[in-house]
Amino acid sequence: MKSPIQNLMNTVFVHVRDLKRSVRWYGDLLGQSYYFESVEDPVHNIHVNHHTSLTLDAGPSEMTKEFTPSPYPLFNLHSTNIDDAFNYVTELGYQIDSDITRFDDVSFFNVIDPDGNVIMICEG
Repeated sequence: MKSPIQNLMNTVFVHVRDLKRSVRWYGDLLGQSYYFESVEDPVHNIHVNHHTSLTLDAGPSEMTKEFTPSPYPLFNLHSTNIDDAFNYVTELGYQIDSDITRFDDVSFFNVIDPDGNVIMICEG
């Protein structure tokens, strides 16, 4: 039987505690504008490309979501220039988890979002 599941990433869920804080953090990271008037618990979608969204999930508004973030990257975001990306994240004042690691075909570094989620920035 042929799989009815497409080879297509639809949404990546990121668990967060404070939705507006996370919308600002990811919006600034991706250089996307955001309007807090449109941010409502429990989730907010940030469109990454024509197929994939980043869904920030804070859970029901009457409670603070509690979770333990993974010590490993949840996903990676692409950059065409890893040095520029590193400098940009540094200028934003974001917490950098690792210096740039370089190989012949790929380079990357990790940042930590306000909830402790590790995100990889990758070129290659």
